Amino acid sequence: MKQSLTDHAERFDEKAPEYDSNKSEEYKATVSLVVDHADPSPADVVLDLGTGTGAIALALAEDAGEVVGRDISEGMLDEARAKATERGLENIAFGEGRFREPNAPDSVDIVTSNFAMHHLSDEEKRETIAVLGDLGADRVVLGDVMFFGEPNPEEPFYSPAVDDPATVGVLADAFTDAGFALTAVEPVHEQVGVLVAQRAVR
Repeated sequence: MKQSLTDHAERFDEKAPEYDSNKSEEYKATVSLVVDHADPSPADVVLDLGTGTGAIALALAEDAGEVVGRDISEGMLDEARAKATERGLENIAFGEGRFREPNAPDSVDIVTSNFAMHHLSDEEKRETIAVLGDLGADRVVLGDVMFFGEPNPEEPFYSPAVDDPATVGVLADAFTDAGFALTAVEPVHEQVGVLVAQRAVR
């Protein structure tokens, strides 16, 4: 991670009120793909990590039994809570949690994350995915900045000063090591995509 957790949290606290106002088409497409692939049932508990203002969590709450959103930015969480209240959603809860210390419920069926894990170093991503494996979830759906090839340094889809995207290969290996099999790889842009990992049958 190129910034401390405190610095990241403060940066997103400042962004929170306007965060939803200028999202790219790639971001919107990724949100849609993550929601479609998560596809929870009324019996499922969903953990959304790096939940931000709740784009994924709120959409999934329409179909899931319970949704838990976790983030390090209280400003972003406040925005998410306000949206949940406005929509009258009672099966969703937002609170503080980190990738490697997610403050997860006892039982989790599906884990989602969108445009958040790229803040971590590759080793931190591996550690995070190992933690997700230990949660016992059957499916992980990750939408994020990731490299499908060699990124154009003149046109990065991320902020090199604060972001640290991984290659798809690094992420795939991490999921395999954590006991998952990739069941879908959805490129949205040469630097953005969605991975779906299903718990491997033992």
